[in-house]
Amino acid sequence: MKITFASALHLMHEATWGSLATHSAEMPGYPFATALPFALDEQHCPVCLISGLAEHTKNLIADARASFLIHSPTGDNVLTGERISIIGNMVAISPSQDFITRYLRYHPDAREYLALGDFTFYRLTPKRSRYVAGFGQMGWLEAEEWTEAKILPLAEEKTVIHDIASMRKAPTKIFGIDYYGFDVEINGKRTRQRFPDAPIALGQMSEIVRRFLAAFE
Repeated sequence: MKITFASALHLMHEATWGSLATHSAEMPGYPFATALPFALDEQHCPVCLISGLAEHTKNLIADARASFLIHSPTGDNVLTGERISIIGNMVAISPSQDFITRYLRYHPDAREYLALGDFTFYRLTPKRSRYVAGFGQMGWLEAEEWTEAKILPLAEEKTVIHDIASMRKAPTKIFGIDYYGFDVEINGKRTRQRFPDAPIALGQMSEIVRRFLAAFE
């Protein structure tokens, strides 16, 4: 069936963690799975902050091929819920300060790990992904879905978030924003809000978000 990248993207924004499967260096030929928090970068790729001592880090250094499973944080039945298995190469990166700031908005506790000095950001570049939208609704997403998706540069995201914050009375935390939607804290919980008719124009972002947040002031 026809599935959309935008729906998969919203799922990736709704989740706070995923299950990473790597090739075991300790037991060659066997997969090694673990759970990790993540955030998406401006190119919609999952990025994790991981310790150099972790088993999965050793595995990735030896073999960058990996799979990352993300599933919906809502619902009682995992078999009928949304999930996506992203297959690709996961390698260490040296992120910009803007991305580190973005990551810390999603995971403020990571500041303690960065202070330790032994943690490194790893980015998963998708080659192919299996997306399940629900029971009987599934299909493959190709790497081109990521490369062709509209990208909001981090510097522009920062400007939009600052613009929204400067025009509002009530302090509401905005985690991130892109051409397809935005992540915001409502009643103490992070939620994903989709833009209608996405991707929208850059000039529309601030006003749409402000109108949405005005209901909570």
